[in-house]
Amino acid sequence: MTDQRPNPDELLERVQREEQKARRGKLKLFFGACAGVGKTFAMLSTAHMLKQQGTDVMVGLVETHGRADTAELLEGLEILPPKKLEYRGKQLTEFDLDAALQRKPAVLIVDELAHTNVTGSRHDKRWQDVQELLDAGIDVLTTVNVQHLESLNDIVGQITGIRVWETIPDTVFDHADEVTVVDLPADELLQRLKEGKVYIPDQAERAIQNFFRKGNLIALRELALRRTADRVDAQMREYREDKSIRGMWQAKERLLVCVGPGPDAEKLIRSAARLAGNLHADWIAAYVETPRLQRLPQETRDRILKILRLAQELGAETTTLTGEDAALSLFSYARSRNVSKLVVGKTSRPGWRRRFSIPLAEELSLMASDVDVYVVGHEPAGKATPTGETVDFGSSALSEKHRSRNWGYLVAVAICALGTAMAMHLMNYLELTNIIMLYLLSVMLIAFRFGRGPAILSSVLSVAAFDFFFVPPKFTFAVSDTQYILTFAVMLAVALTISQLTANMRYQARVATLREQRAKALYEMARELGAALQPEQILEIANRHLQGVFMAETAILLPDLSEKIAPPPPREGQPPRGMALDTAIAQWVFDHQQAAGFGTNTLSGSSAYYLPLKAPIRPRGVLALAPSNPRLIFVPEQHRLLETFASQIALALERVHFVDVAQGALLKIESERLRNSLLTAISHDLRTPLTALVGLASTLEADANLPEHSRELAEAMHEQAVRMSNLVNNLLDMARLQSGEVQLNRQWHVLEEIVGSALRSLRHAIANHDIKVSLETSLPLIYVDSVLIERVLCNLIENATKYTPPGSQIRIGAETLDRELRVTVTDNGPGLPQDMIETVFEKFTRVQKESATPGVGLGLAICKAIVQAHRGRIWAENTDEGGARFTFTLPLLDAPPVQEPDETFEEIADKTTPKQ
Repeated sequence: MTDQRPNPDELLERVQREEQKARRGKLKLFFGACAGVGKTFAMLSTAHMLKQQGTDVMVGLVETHGRADTAELLEGLEILPPKKLEYRGKQLTEFDLDAALQRKPAVLIVDELAHTNVTGSRHDKRWQDVQELLDAGIDVLTTVNVQHLESLNDIVGQITGIRVWETIPDTVFDHADEVTVVDLPADELLQRLKEGKVYIPDQAERAIQNFFRKGNLIALRELALRRTADRVDAQMREYREDKSIRGMWQAKERLLVCVGPGPDAEKLIRSAARLAGNLHADWIAAYVETPRLQRLPQETRDRILKILRLAQELGAETTTLTGEDAALSLFSYARSRNVSKLVVGKTSRPGWRRRFSIPLAEELSLMASDVDVYVVGHEPAGKATPTGETVDFGSSALSEKHRSRNWGYLVAVAICALGTAMAMHLMNYLELTNIIMLYLLSVMLIAFRFGRGPAILSSVLSVAAFDFFFVPPKFTFAVSDTQYILTFAVMLAVALTISQLTANMRYQARVATLREQRAKALYEMARELGAALQPEQILEIANRHLQGVFMAETAILLPDLSEKIAPPPPREGQPPRGMALDTAIAQWVFDHQQAAGFGTNTLSGSSAYYLPLKAPIRPRGVLALAPSNPRLIFVPEQHRLLETFASQIALALERVHFVDVAQGALLKIESERLRNSLLTAISHDLRTPLTALVGLASTLEADANLPEHSRELAEAMHEQAVRMSNLVNNLLDMARLQSGEVQLNRQWHVLEEIVGSALRSLRHAIANHDIKVSLETSLPLIYVDSVLIERVLCNLIENATKYTPPGSQIRIGAETLDRELRVTVTDNGPGLPQDMIETVFEKFTRVQKESATPGVGLGLAICKAIVQAHRGRIWAENTDEGGARFTFTLPLLDAPPVQEPDETFEEIADKTTPKQ
């Protein structure tokens, strides 16, 4: 009876998966073949239905493309205001992710999932915005066309001649909670185009002539329906796994073809490929390696590997199964993959063997009554295989033929003769039954030591020797008593059974030993890799184990920072490698993530076999092996072991990489904390004497009796003291901002007043520059800490004066855009180096490190910290006319209502003016 209990690990994984789904929002995709089929219309209709049910529905973004019926459906739905972004001098609207997260409706509508966001948005793609919404627990309704799926993008390009560059990963589609196919026949869609319901007339006419040709639309419909069917099939298999359903559900055609070592294997594969093509079905090529097939010669096993590679080239998924019974292994695998049709070759066995064994097709038919079994006829007997050999699939004589000259046969004859001689000396002391035991013992020893063939020979020789030397009449094969015939038959049967069982046990013990050696090698390497802390240690451990297990020269090639494969460094204390490494092949393997070189169909002329090192995050390098014996690499068991070794090496390299990243981040955090503490301490100790120095210098400067020369010295001393005081204040402010000690004193202010105050405090610094202030009229009140925002403006303006020559113009502007205030400080100086635009706001960063311009590079860092504390953004860019522009934004809030006074100004004036 089959154990139907579920696996505890699978149950735990299922529970964790369901908990994660419960926390995330649900994604519903409206999927279509192309534009115009009605995806947006169906999505908005669903939104109205949800709203009628009392669900909090909000429209994040919908593209109507000028369609009146779509625009009408937006009426009655709450619409999120779009965010306006400036791109290349133009104002563009985008989906406002932050506003959606703050509003957090139950269901949000976000149209066109594959859309590419404008530069400056948080994410490059809209599907990434949707992922963040789902993580926040918001359900999302969205639309996507079949040409936007990454896996089908090139196919659609070949069909239509137009390549769409906005794509989404297939995993987003596959992991959607619900997919609704919105379909429309090609003729109806073309009619909608002509009526102007999809595009305006001029665009519609061009579309009909290019993308929207009838043949294209039919092909796209088929792709969309098939891709949806694939997704539903995956969901069905997942449901069957969750519910532990064992029976076959033939909801979708899937073929499984059994590959054997016979001469008809290639014909079988091609027949299965044609059948799968006719049925438009997925298909799998499986090779079942039973103990009998594992004794096949190397040439035959190599041919099986070639047949499996041929199946892959023809579009099949390939797998290698192991088991004692080929039919049972195939049936179990077919049931797990929900296979609807089995394809096997016709068994080519002699008539006498067919009487004592059931053909594979019949066994499968009896086991899987709900699966169709197709039998493909084999080539005529004796026809040569592609390698020039004639192979009998069912006969074990193939393996025995290659063992015919084994010394085991000679030893079997010798042991039988020796046993006969010993029995003749002991015949006066032993009964005939005991002599039979001696012969059976010799058969068992021979089977255990030399295998099945010598044991069978020993069984036959033992029966013949017993009859000739010990059964009367002796020294003849005649039998005086017919009962001895039964004795001979039983003795032969027992001897053959013992030889068969012993040989099987010997073979299974050898296989178990090999598997234990592989497992031990994998365990030892994994244990050592787990303790490695440097990439060099990983390379040394991996090379040592690979050379010992696979008897090959090995090398591990790692990429540099530009993703280019570099030759491996020479190993310390070892002679130079004898293998010829081709970095061009290694680079191809790294880029395409496919094996190449010796023993493959790609660049097979190489003397080395190249295997990619695949890790979960990204590829980590290439493993190269020059085998002394290809069998140690390419037989299925060894190749699986090699791939496992490669995975372990890749995981170890990735682990060490992220350990370095974590250590670097920790070191940076600690150094930042120490630096902030030091800055705070130094700033406090310097602030008091500097304040006194500024006061003394100011007093001297104000003394009217001071000579002119001394006055100039006092002014210079006062200027430098103020500069030093500002520097110390910047250090102290930076430390306080980093530690989070600054509490914003927010009040409602007018921006014009803050700008004017900043310019007054910088009157000496801007004396030699042309300052232009251009503020948008009717700017709203802003809710900010005016002292800190004034500091931002002072630092930006002062920074512009430092890096522009005297007489340069500095423009200060402000405008409102999409619920935020945008303030700019622009100069016409040399601008910023391109490589420093992103890093200019980091602490202690200066554009010209060796410049005589005073400063330590903290002003812009303080600006960034202050703006971020106000929940704004700040960035730098170069203008088209030359010069640099610094921009920061502040969120706009609803200003408090202004209370009207009880009395007008004129009434108050009348009361306070004395009467004449």
